[in-house]
This record gives sequence, structure tokens and C-alpha cells, in this order.
Amino acid sequence: MQNIMSANQETVYVKGERDVEVTKTDVTLGDILTLECSNKSMIPKLNVLKILKIPENGRHRYVVSILKIIACIHEKYPGVDIQNMGETDIIVTYEDQKTSGAAVHVIKSIFVAMLTFAGSAFAIMAFNNDASVSDLFSQMYEFVMGSKTDGFTIMEVSYSIGITIGILVFFNHFGKRRFTVDPTPLEVQMRVYENDIQTTLVENASRKGAELDVGKADIAGSHRS
Repeated sequence: MQNIMSANQETVYVKGERDVEVTKTDVTLGDILTLECSNKSMIPKLNVLKILKIPENGRHRYVVSILKIIACIHEKYPGVDIQNMGETDIIVTYEDQKTSGAAVHVIKSIFVAMLTFAGSAFAIMAFNNDASVSDLFSQMYEFVMGSKTDGFTIMEVSYSIGITIGILVFFNHFGKRRFTVDPTPLEVQMRVYENDIQTTLVENASRKGAELDVGKADIAGSHRS
């Protein structure tokens, strides 16, 4: 009895990220949260509390409200004070561990590299043709040198080198080497895209009533509030 009263007087700090990936169907608090408490013996007990049971052939993404997590903890420890230090809605993404072979990954990488190269080359050529860069270089060469160009001068070489350097500086890396500690523009856009997806998932789940919240049935169909 004394241990239960002591546990009920504890303060538990919970922190969850916006999007958490899990690889098992029985999802516990330890899978989606980071917990801290002055009573260290409580953390392992809280970590194993089940919050979500993903059914076979179920959805791959679920939105769990922090209130549902608090209710789950209070069901076991009614008097515990819970302080949320993270997100109010957590997206739980279930990923099957089945992965393709190494050959498939190599083929995919080659395909993406070829597609990126072809797309970039087409974009550069389309821009040069639209801006008539070759005609501009010819006119500049004739104006300075007083003679017609043969189509291959120092300006074309400098322009090609400049485009290469500009691309490397803009994307901030070459291969695995990063030039500065700043994130690359591609990484920034990917994070913006991820944030937009996460916001849309949370809002859609809330509007459709699919968010796992207090007072609603669990995935398995039982009520825990």
C-alpha cells in the first residue's frame, strides 16, 4: 500500500515526437515516448504499458492523442501527475520489417540517379534554349573579339564550370561529403514536406473522428477511459 501511495505522488514527464515509427503490432508507451521520473523504478513499468494494438491488415498510420496516453497511465497509477513536454498528437507509423534484397536497392538507386540526372540536364538545356544563351555568347564574343565564334570558346567552358560549382554550393554536398554544417536545401524541403504531411494526417484524423482519444474505443474495440 505504501508503494502504491508513493507512486501516486510522483510526477512523470513524457515527451513524444510528432511522428514515430514502430515495427511491432503491440505498441507500448516506451515505443512512442521518452519518460522521466524521479522514481526510476516507475519508468520500466510505464514503458511496458500497452497503448495500441495494430490489427492484422490494419492501417499503417494512427494518430494518438496525449490525453489517451495520460488516461492509459492513470488507469494504472491514478494519482500520478503527468507533465507533457512534447507533442499533443503523436502519429504512430507501423512499418513491416520485410525488406527487399540488396539487388533491388541497387536497381532503385541507379534508376533514381539516372532520372535525376536526365531531369536536371533537361531543365538546364531548356533554360539555355529559352534564354538563348548560345546566341548571347556568340554576340558577346563577336563584340569583344571582332570575329565570329566557332561555338566553343572560353565563355562556354567558364559557363559549364560555373554551373557545376553553383550546383555543388547550392546543394551543399558532393557524394557523402558536406561542405558546411547547414542542412542542404533538399533536406529543408523534405522536412517542410514531412511537416505538411503530419499536419494533414492529424487534422484529417480529428475531422473524421479517427484519432485515438479518451472516451473512444480502442483499435481492438474495447474502452479504456
